[in-house]
Amino acid sequence: MYVTSGCWEAAQHDGHGVEFFLAAPRDEWLNLESLTMNAYYHCGPAHQRLDVGHTVPIGRPWLDDSACDHYVVSQPYPLGPEFEICEWNGGSHARILWLLPITEAEKVFRRENGLEALEARFEEHEIDPADPKRASVA
Repeated sequence: MYVTSGCWEAAQHDGHGVEFFLAAPRDEWLNLESLTMNAYYHCGPAHQRLDVGHTVPIGRPWLDDSACDHYVVSQPYPLGPEFEICEWNGGSHARILWLLPITEAEKVFRRENGLEALEARFEEHEIDPADPKRASVA
């Protein structure tokens, strides 16, 4: 499990910001690179802010020869709702969002049918989101 730290503060608004996490099958520098790259992008100009439903190209296979070459930003469903919001003194909080590896076909499916439809397909096919060899659901 990889989680950003400090992204929320760099791009926060009124004490509310975002961190990202990525679940992976093993320790691999490519996962660190991906998380860092997405956090850097998110913390740039305000028009680059990532949110639930956005897709991001990786520019290569996620790991090994994976068909997953994009991320979709999603809520952290597998970890439960209490994982999503991290609050501290004064009401400030970080929302922790998931960078879920997806295929090009799944990206197109999400664009045409919406995030909920894609997530329903993930559940229907019982995907392992940390498996770089998983089959596309689209």
